[in-house]
Amino acid sequence: MKDIYSIEGQIIDELESGNSPFSASYPDEALVFFIPVSVSRIVTYLYTPRVTYERDLLQNVFTDYIGIVSNKYPYWNRSSGADHFFVACHDWGPDVSTDNPKLFKNLMRVLCNANTSEGFQPTRDASLPEIKITYEGLGPPQIGLAPCNRSLLAFFAGGHHGYVREKLFHYWKDKDTDVQVYEYLPKDKNYFELMGLTKFCLCPSGYEVASPRVVEAISAGCVPVIISNYYVLPFSDVLDWSRFSVHIPVARIPEIKTILNGISMDEYLRKQKLVMEVQRHFIIHRPARPFDLLNMVFHSVWLRRLNVKL
Repeated sequence: MKDIYSIEGQIIDELESGNSPFSASYPDEALVFFIPVSVSRIVTYLYTPRVTYERDLLQNVFTDYIGIVSNKYPYWNRSSGADHFFVACHDWGPDVSTDNPKLFKNLMRVLCNANTSEGFQPTRDASLPEIKITYEGLGPPQIGLAPCNRSLLAFFAGGHHGYVREKLFHYWKDKDTDVQVYEYLPKDKNYFELMGLTKFCLCPSGYEVASPRVVEAISAGCVPVIISNYYVLPFSDVLDWSRFSVHIPVARIPEIKTILNGISMDEYLRKQKLVMEVQRHFIIHRPARPFDLLNMVFHSVWLRRLNVKL
């Protein structure tokens, strides 16, 4: 329920709480069926201590669960899984269905790792925001200065995870006062305060395409700069990300400062205003409220269910 993959647990708990407006009382009332399997918990229990990275243990648990459900209830077999969905924020989430593509070809996958180069299909699958939930609340703090008072052009601090960040560090780590890039933030600096001082918050992919920095940037009123290839952004069915974010391909990382300086103040102010307007879509409430993050996730599932004819 807490930390970087906890959106899995939040959604499972929301649907099992008895208070969710999205839960049907009877199966025949349901438009879709939720598979309440947490990839993060499976990895925690079956891969600790970590002696293998092979996905067969994970795949076996998930496939066995589907076997139980399909034998006990008629709904999976009725649609070949097309009106079923599961949620995974762990990096290994997409791998649960790769071992048996025929069985899972219709299953809706709601994934943080929404990478089209690794089999993510936007018409069937939905992109899930990655959000780091602390023990103090249900998301990052909503802090930040007015846009005219933000003194930093760009900011990033994070671990050396993957080739995208390796390239970012190569060109920008500790090399520019306007584009401040840290691997380890100095102890005298506050991560969220720096985001609140920044016009454009850099959101590079890590080992996988998604990053909690996208939600953190939006919460801080900072225009997110998506540095990723093949990433399908959350809620892009209804949100036009080009209007409130900047996309910089990985190949253009050396040009970050030039690209951002080329954005006029008027354009920046328009983007920042829209960032503030979309904040409500990236906030978690329990139980879910209209237009909040959980509501948007279920709306994404509903849109894909409309493509299924039983």
